Amino acid sequence: MNRPGRLLTDEKFELYEEHGYVVIDDLLSKEEINRLSEIVDELVAKAANLERGDDYYDLEPSHSPGNPRVRRLKKPIFQHEAFDRLARSSTILDIVEQLIGNGIRLTHPNGKINIKAAEYGSPVEWHQDWAGYPHTNDDLLSVSIPLDDVELENGPLLMIPGSHRGPVYSHHSNGVFCSAIDPVRDPLDYDKAVPLTGKAGTVSFHHVRTIHGSALNTSARSRRLLIYQYGATDAWPLTGGISIASFGKTIVRGDLAVQPRMEALPVRLPLPVAPNYDGLYTSQENASNRYFEVHGSDRNSAQNADLR
Repeated sequence: MNRPGRLLTDEKFELYEEHGYVVIDDLLSKEEINRLSEIVDELVAKAANLERGDDYYDLEPSHSPGNPRVRRLKKPIFQHEAFDRLARSSTILDIVEQLIGNGIRLTHPNGKINIKAAEYGSPVEWHQDWAGYPHTNDDLLSVSIPLDDVELENGPLLMIPGSHRGPVYSHHSNGVFCSAIDPVRDPLDYDKAVPLTGKAGTVSFHHVRTIHGSALNTSARSRRLLIYQYGATDAWPLTGGISIASFGKTIVRGDLAVQPRMEALPVRLPLPVAPNYDGLYTSQENASNRYFEVHGSDRNSAQNADLR
C-alpha cells in the first residue's frame, strides 16, 4: 500500500529501514537521463586540456592531454544548472523527506559524478560515508543516479544489507584517514553484498552508515553515477567547521535549525588527513590492504588473494 501522498510504498520504506538502502526503478525519465549524459560528455571533453586534476576534475592515473580520462566530476552542481535543479527537485526531495524528515540540506553542496569509463574505471573500496563526515545525528543519506545501464560487469554499487545498524569501522591506515575499511583487519562477510544493477534512471538511496563499494569496470560500457548527499537540518557536522551563513545556504527544504539534535552514536574522526588527500580516490591510495583489484597495480587485492 502506498504511503498517503508520498512516492515510497510502506514496503520500500521498511526496506530502507532494514537494509540501509532502497532502490526506486525508473524515477527519472529517459529524456532526463539523456540530457544529463550529454552534459557529462561535454564536461569530460573539456578535460582534454588538463595535465593534472584541479578543483573540478579528478583524473584517472592513465589520463593524458588529448585522451581525457576523468574518474570524478567534483562540482557538477556548479558546472551546470541542470544538476543544481535536479538536486532541489521534488522528484528527489519528496523521497528524501520521507527518509530523514522535512528539514533537508545538501551536506555536500557541490554534488559529484563518479565515472567508471569502459575497461579502466577505478574501483571504490568498502567504506561508510559516516566515517568521512560524522554529524550530531545520522539522519543523512546519499542519492545515487546512474546515467548508464548498470550490470555486474561495469562496476555497480555494492551494498552490505543491514550494515548501517552495526559498528562504525576504522577507516585509517598507516596513521592517516584513508577512507577505506581494511579487509584484512576487518574481514566482514563481503560476499553478502548486493549489487545495485538496473536501467539508467533507476535511483538508490543509502544510509550514511551503510557499508558499500564498487569494483573495476571490466566491460566495454561506461558507468557514470551522479551522487547527491543530504542531511537533516538539525544534524550538524562534527568536523570541518561551518558558519550559520554557510549552513543556511545549503538548506533545500525546511528551515535552519540552530539546536542540533544529539544522538549517542559511534564516531571516529577522519583525522589526520593524508598529505596527498584530494578526495576519496587519493585518500584510498593510502590503504595498506585493498579488497578490489586496481588497474596496473602489482598489489594483491584481498578479493583475489582470498584474504576475506
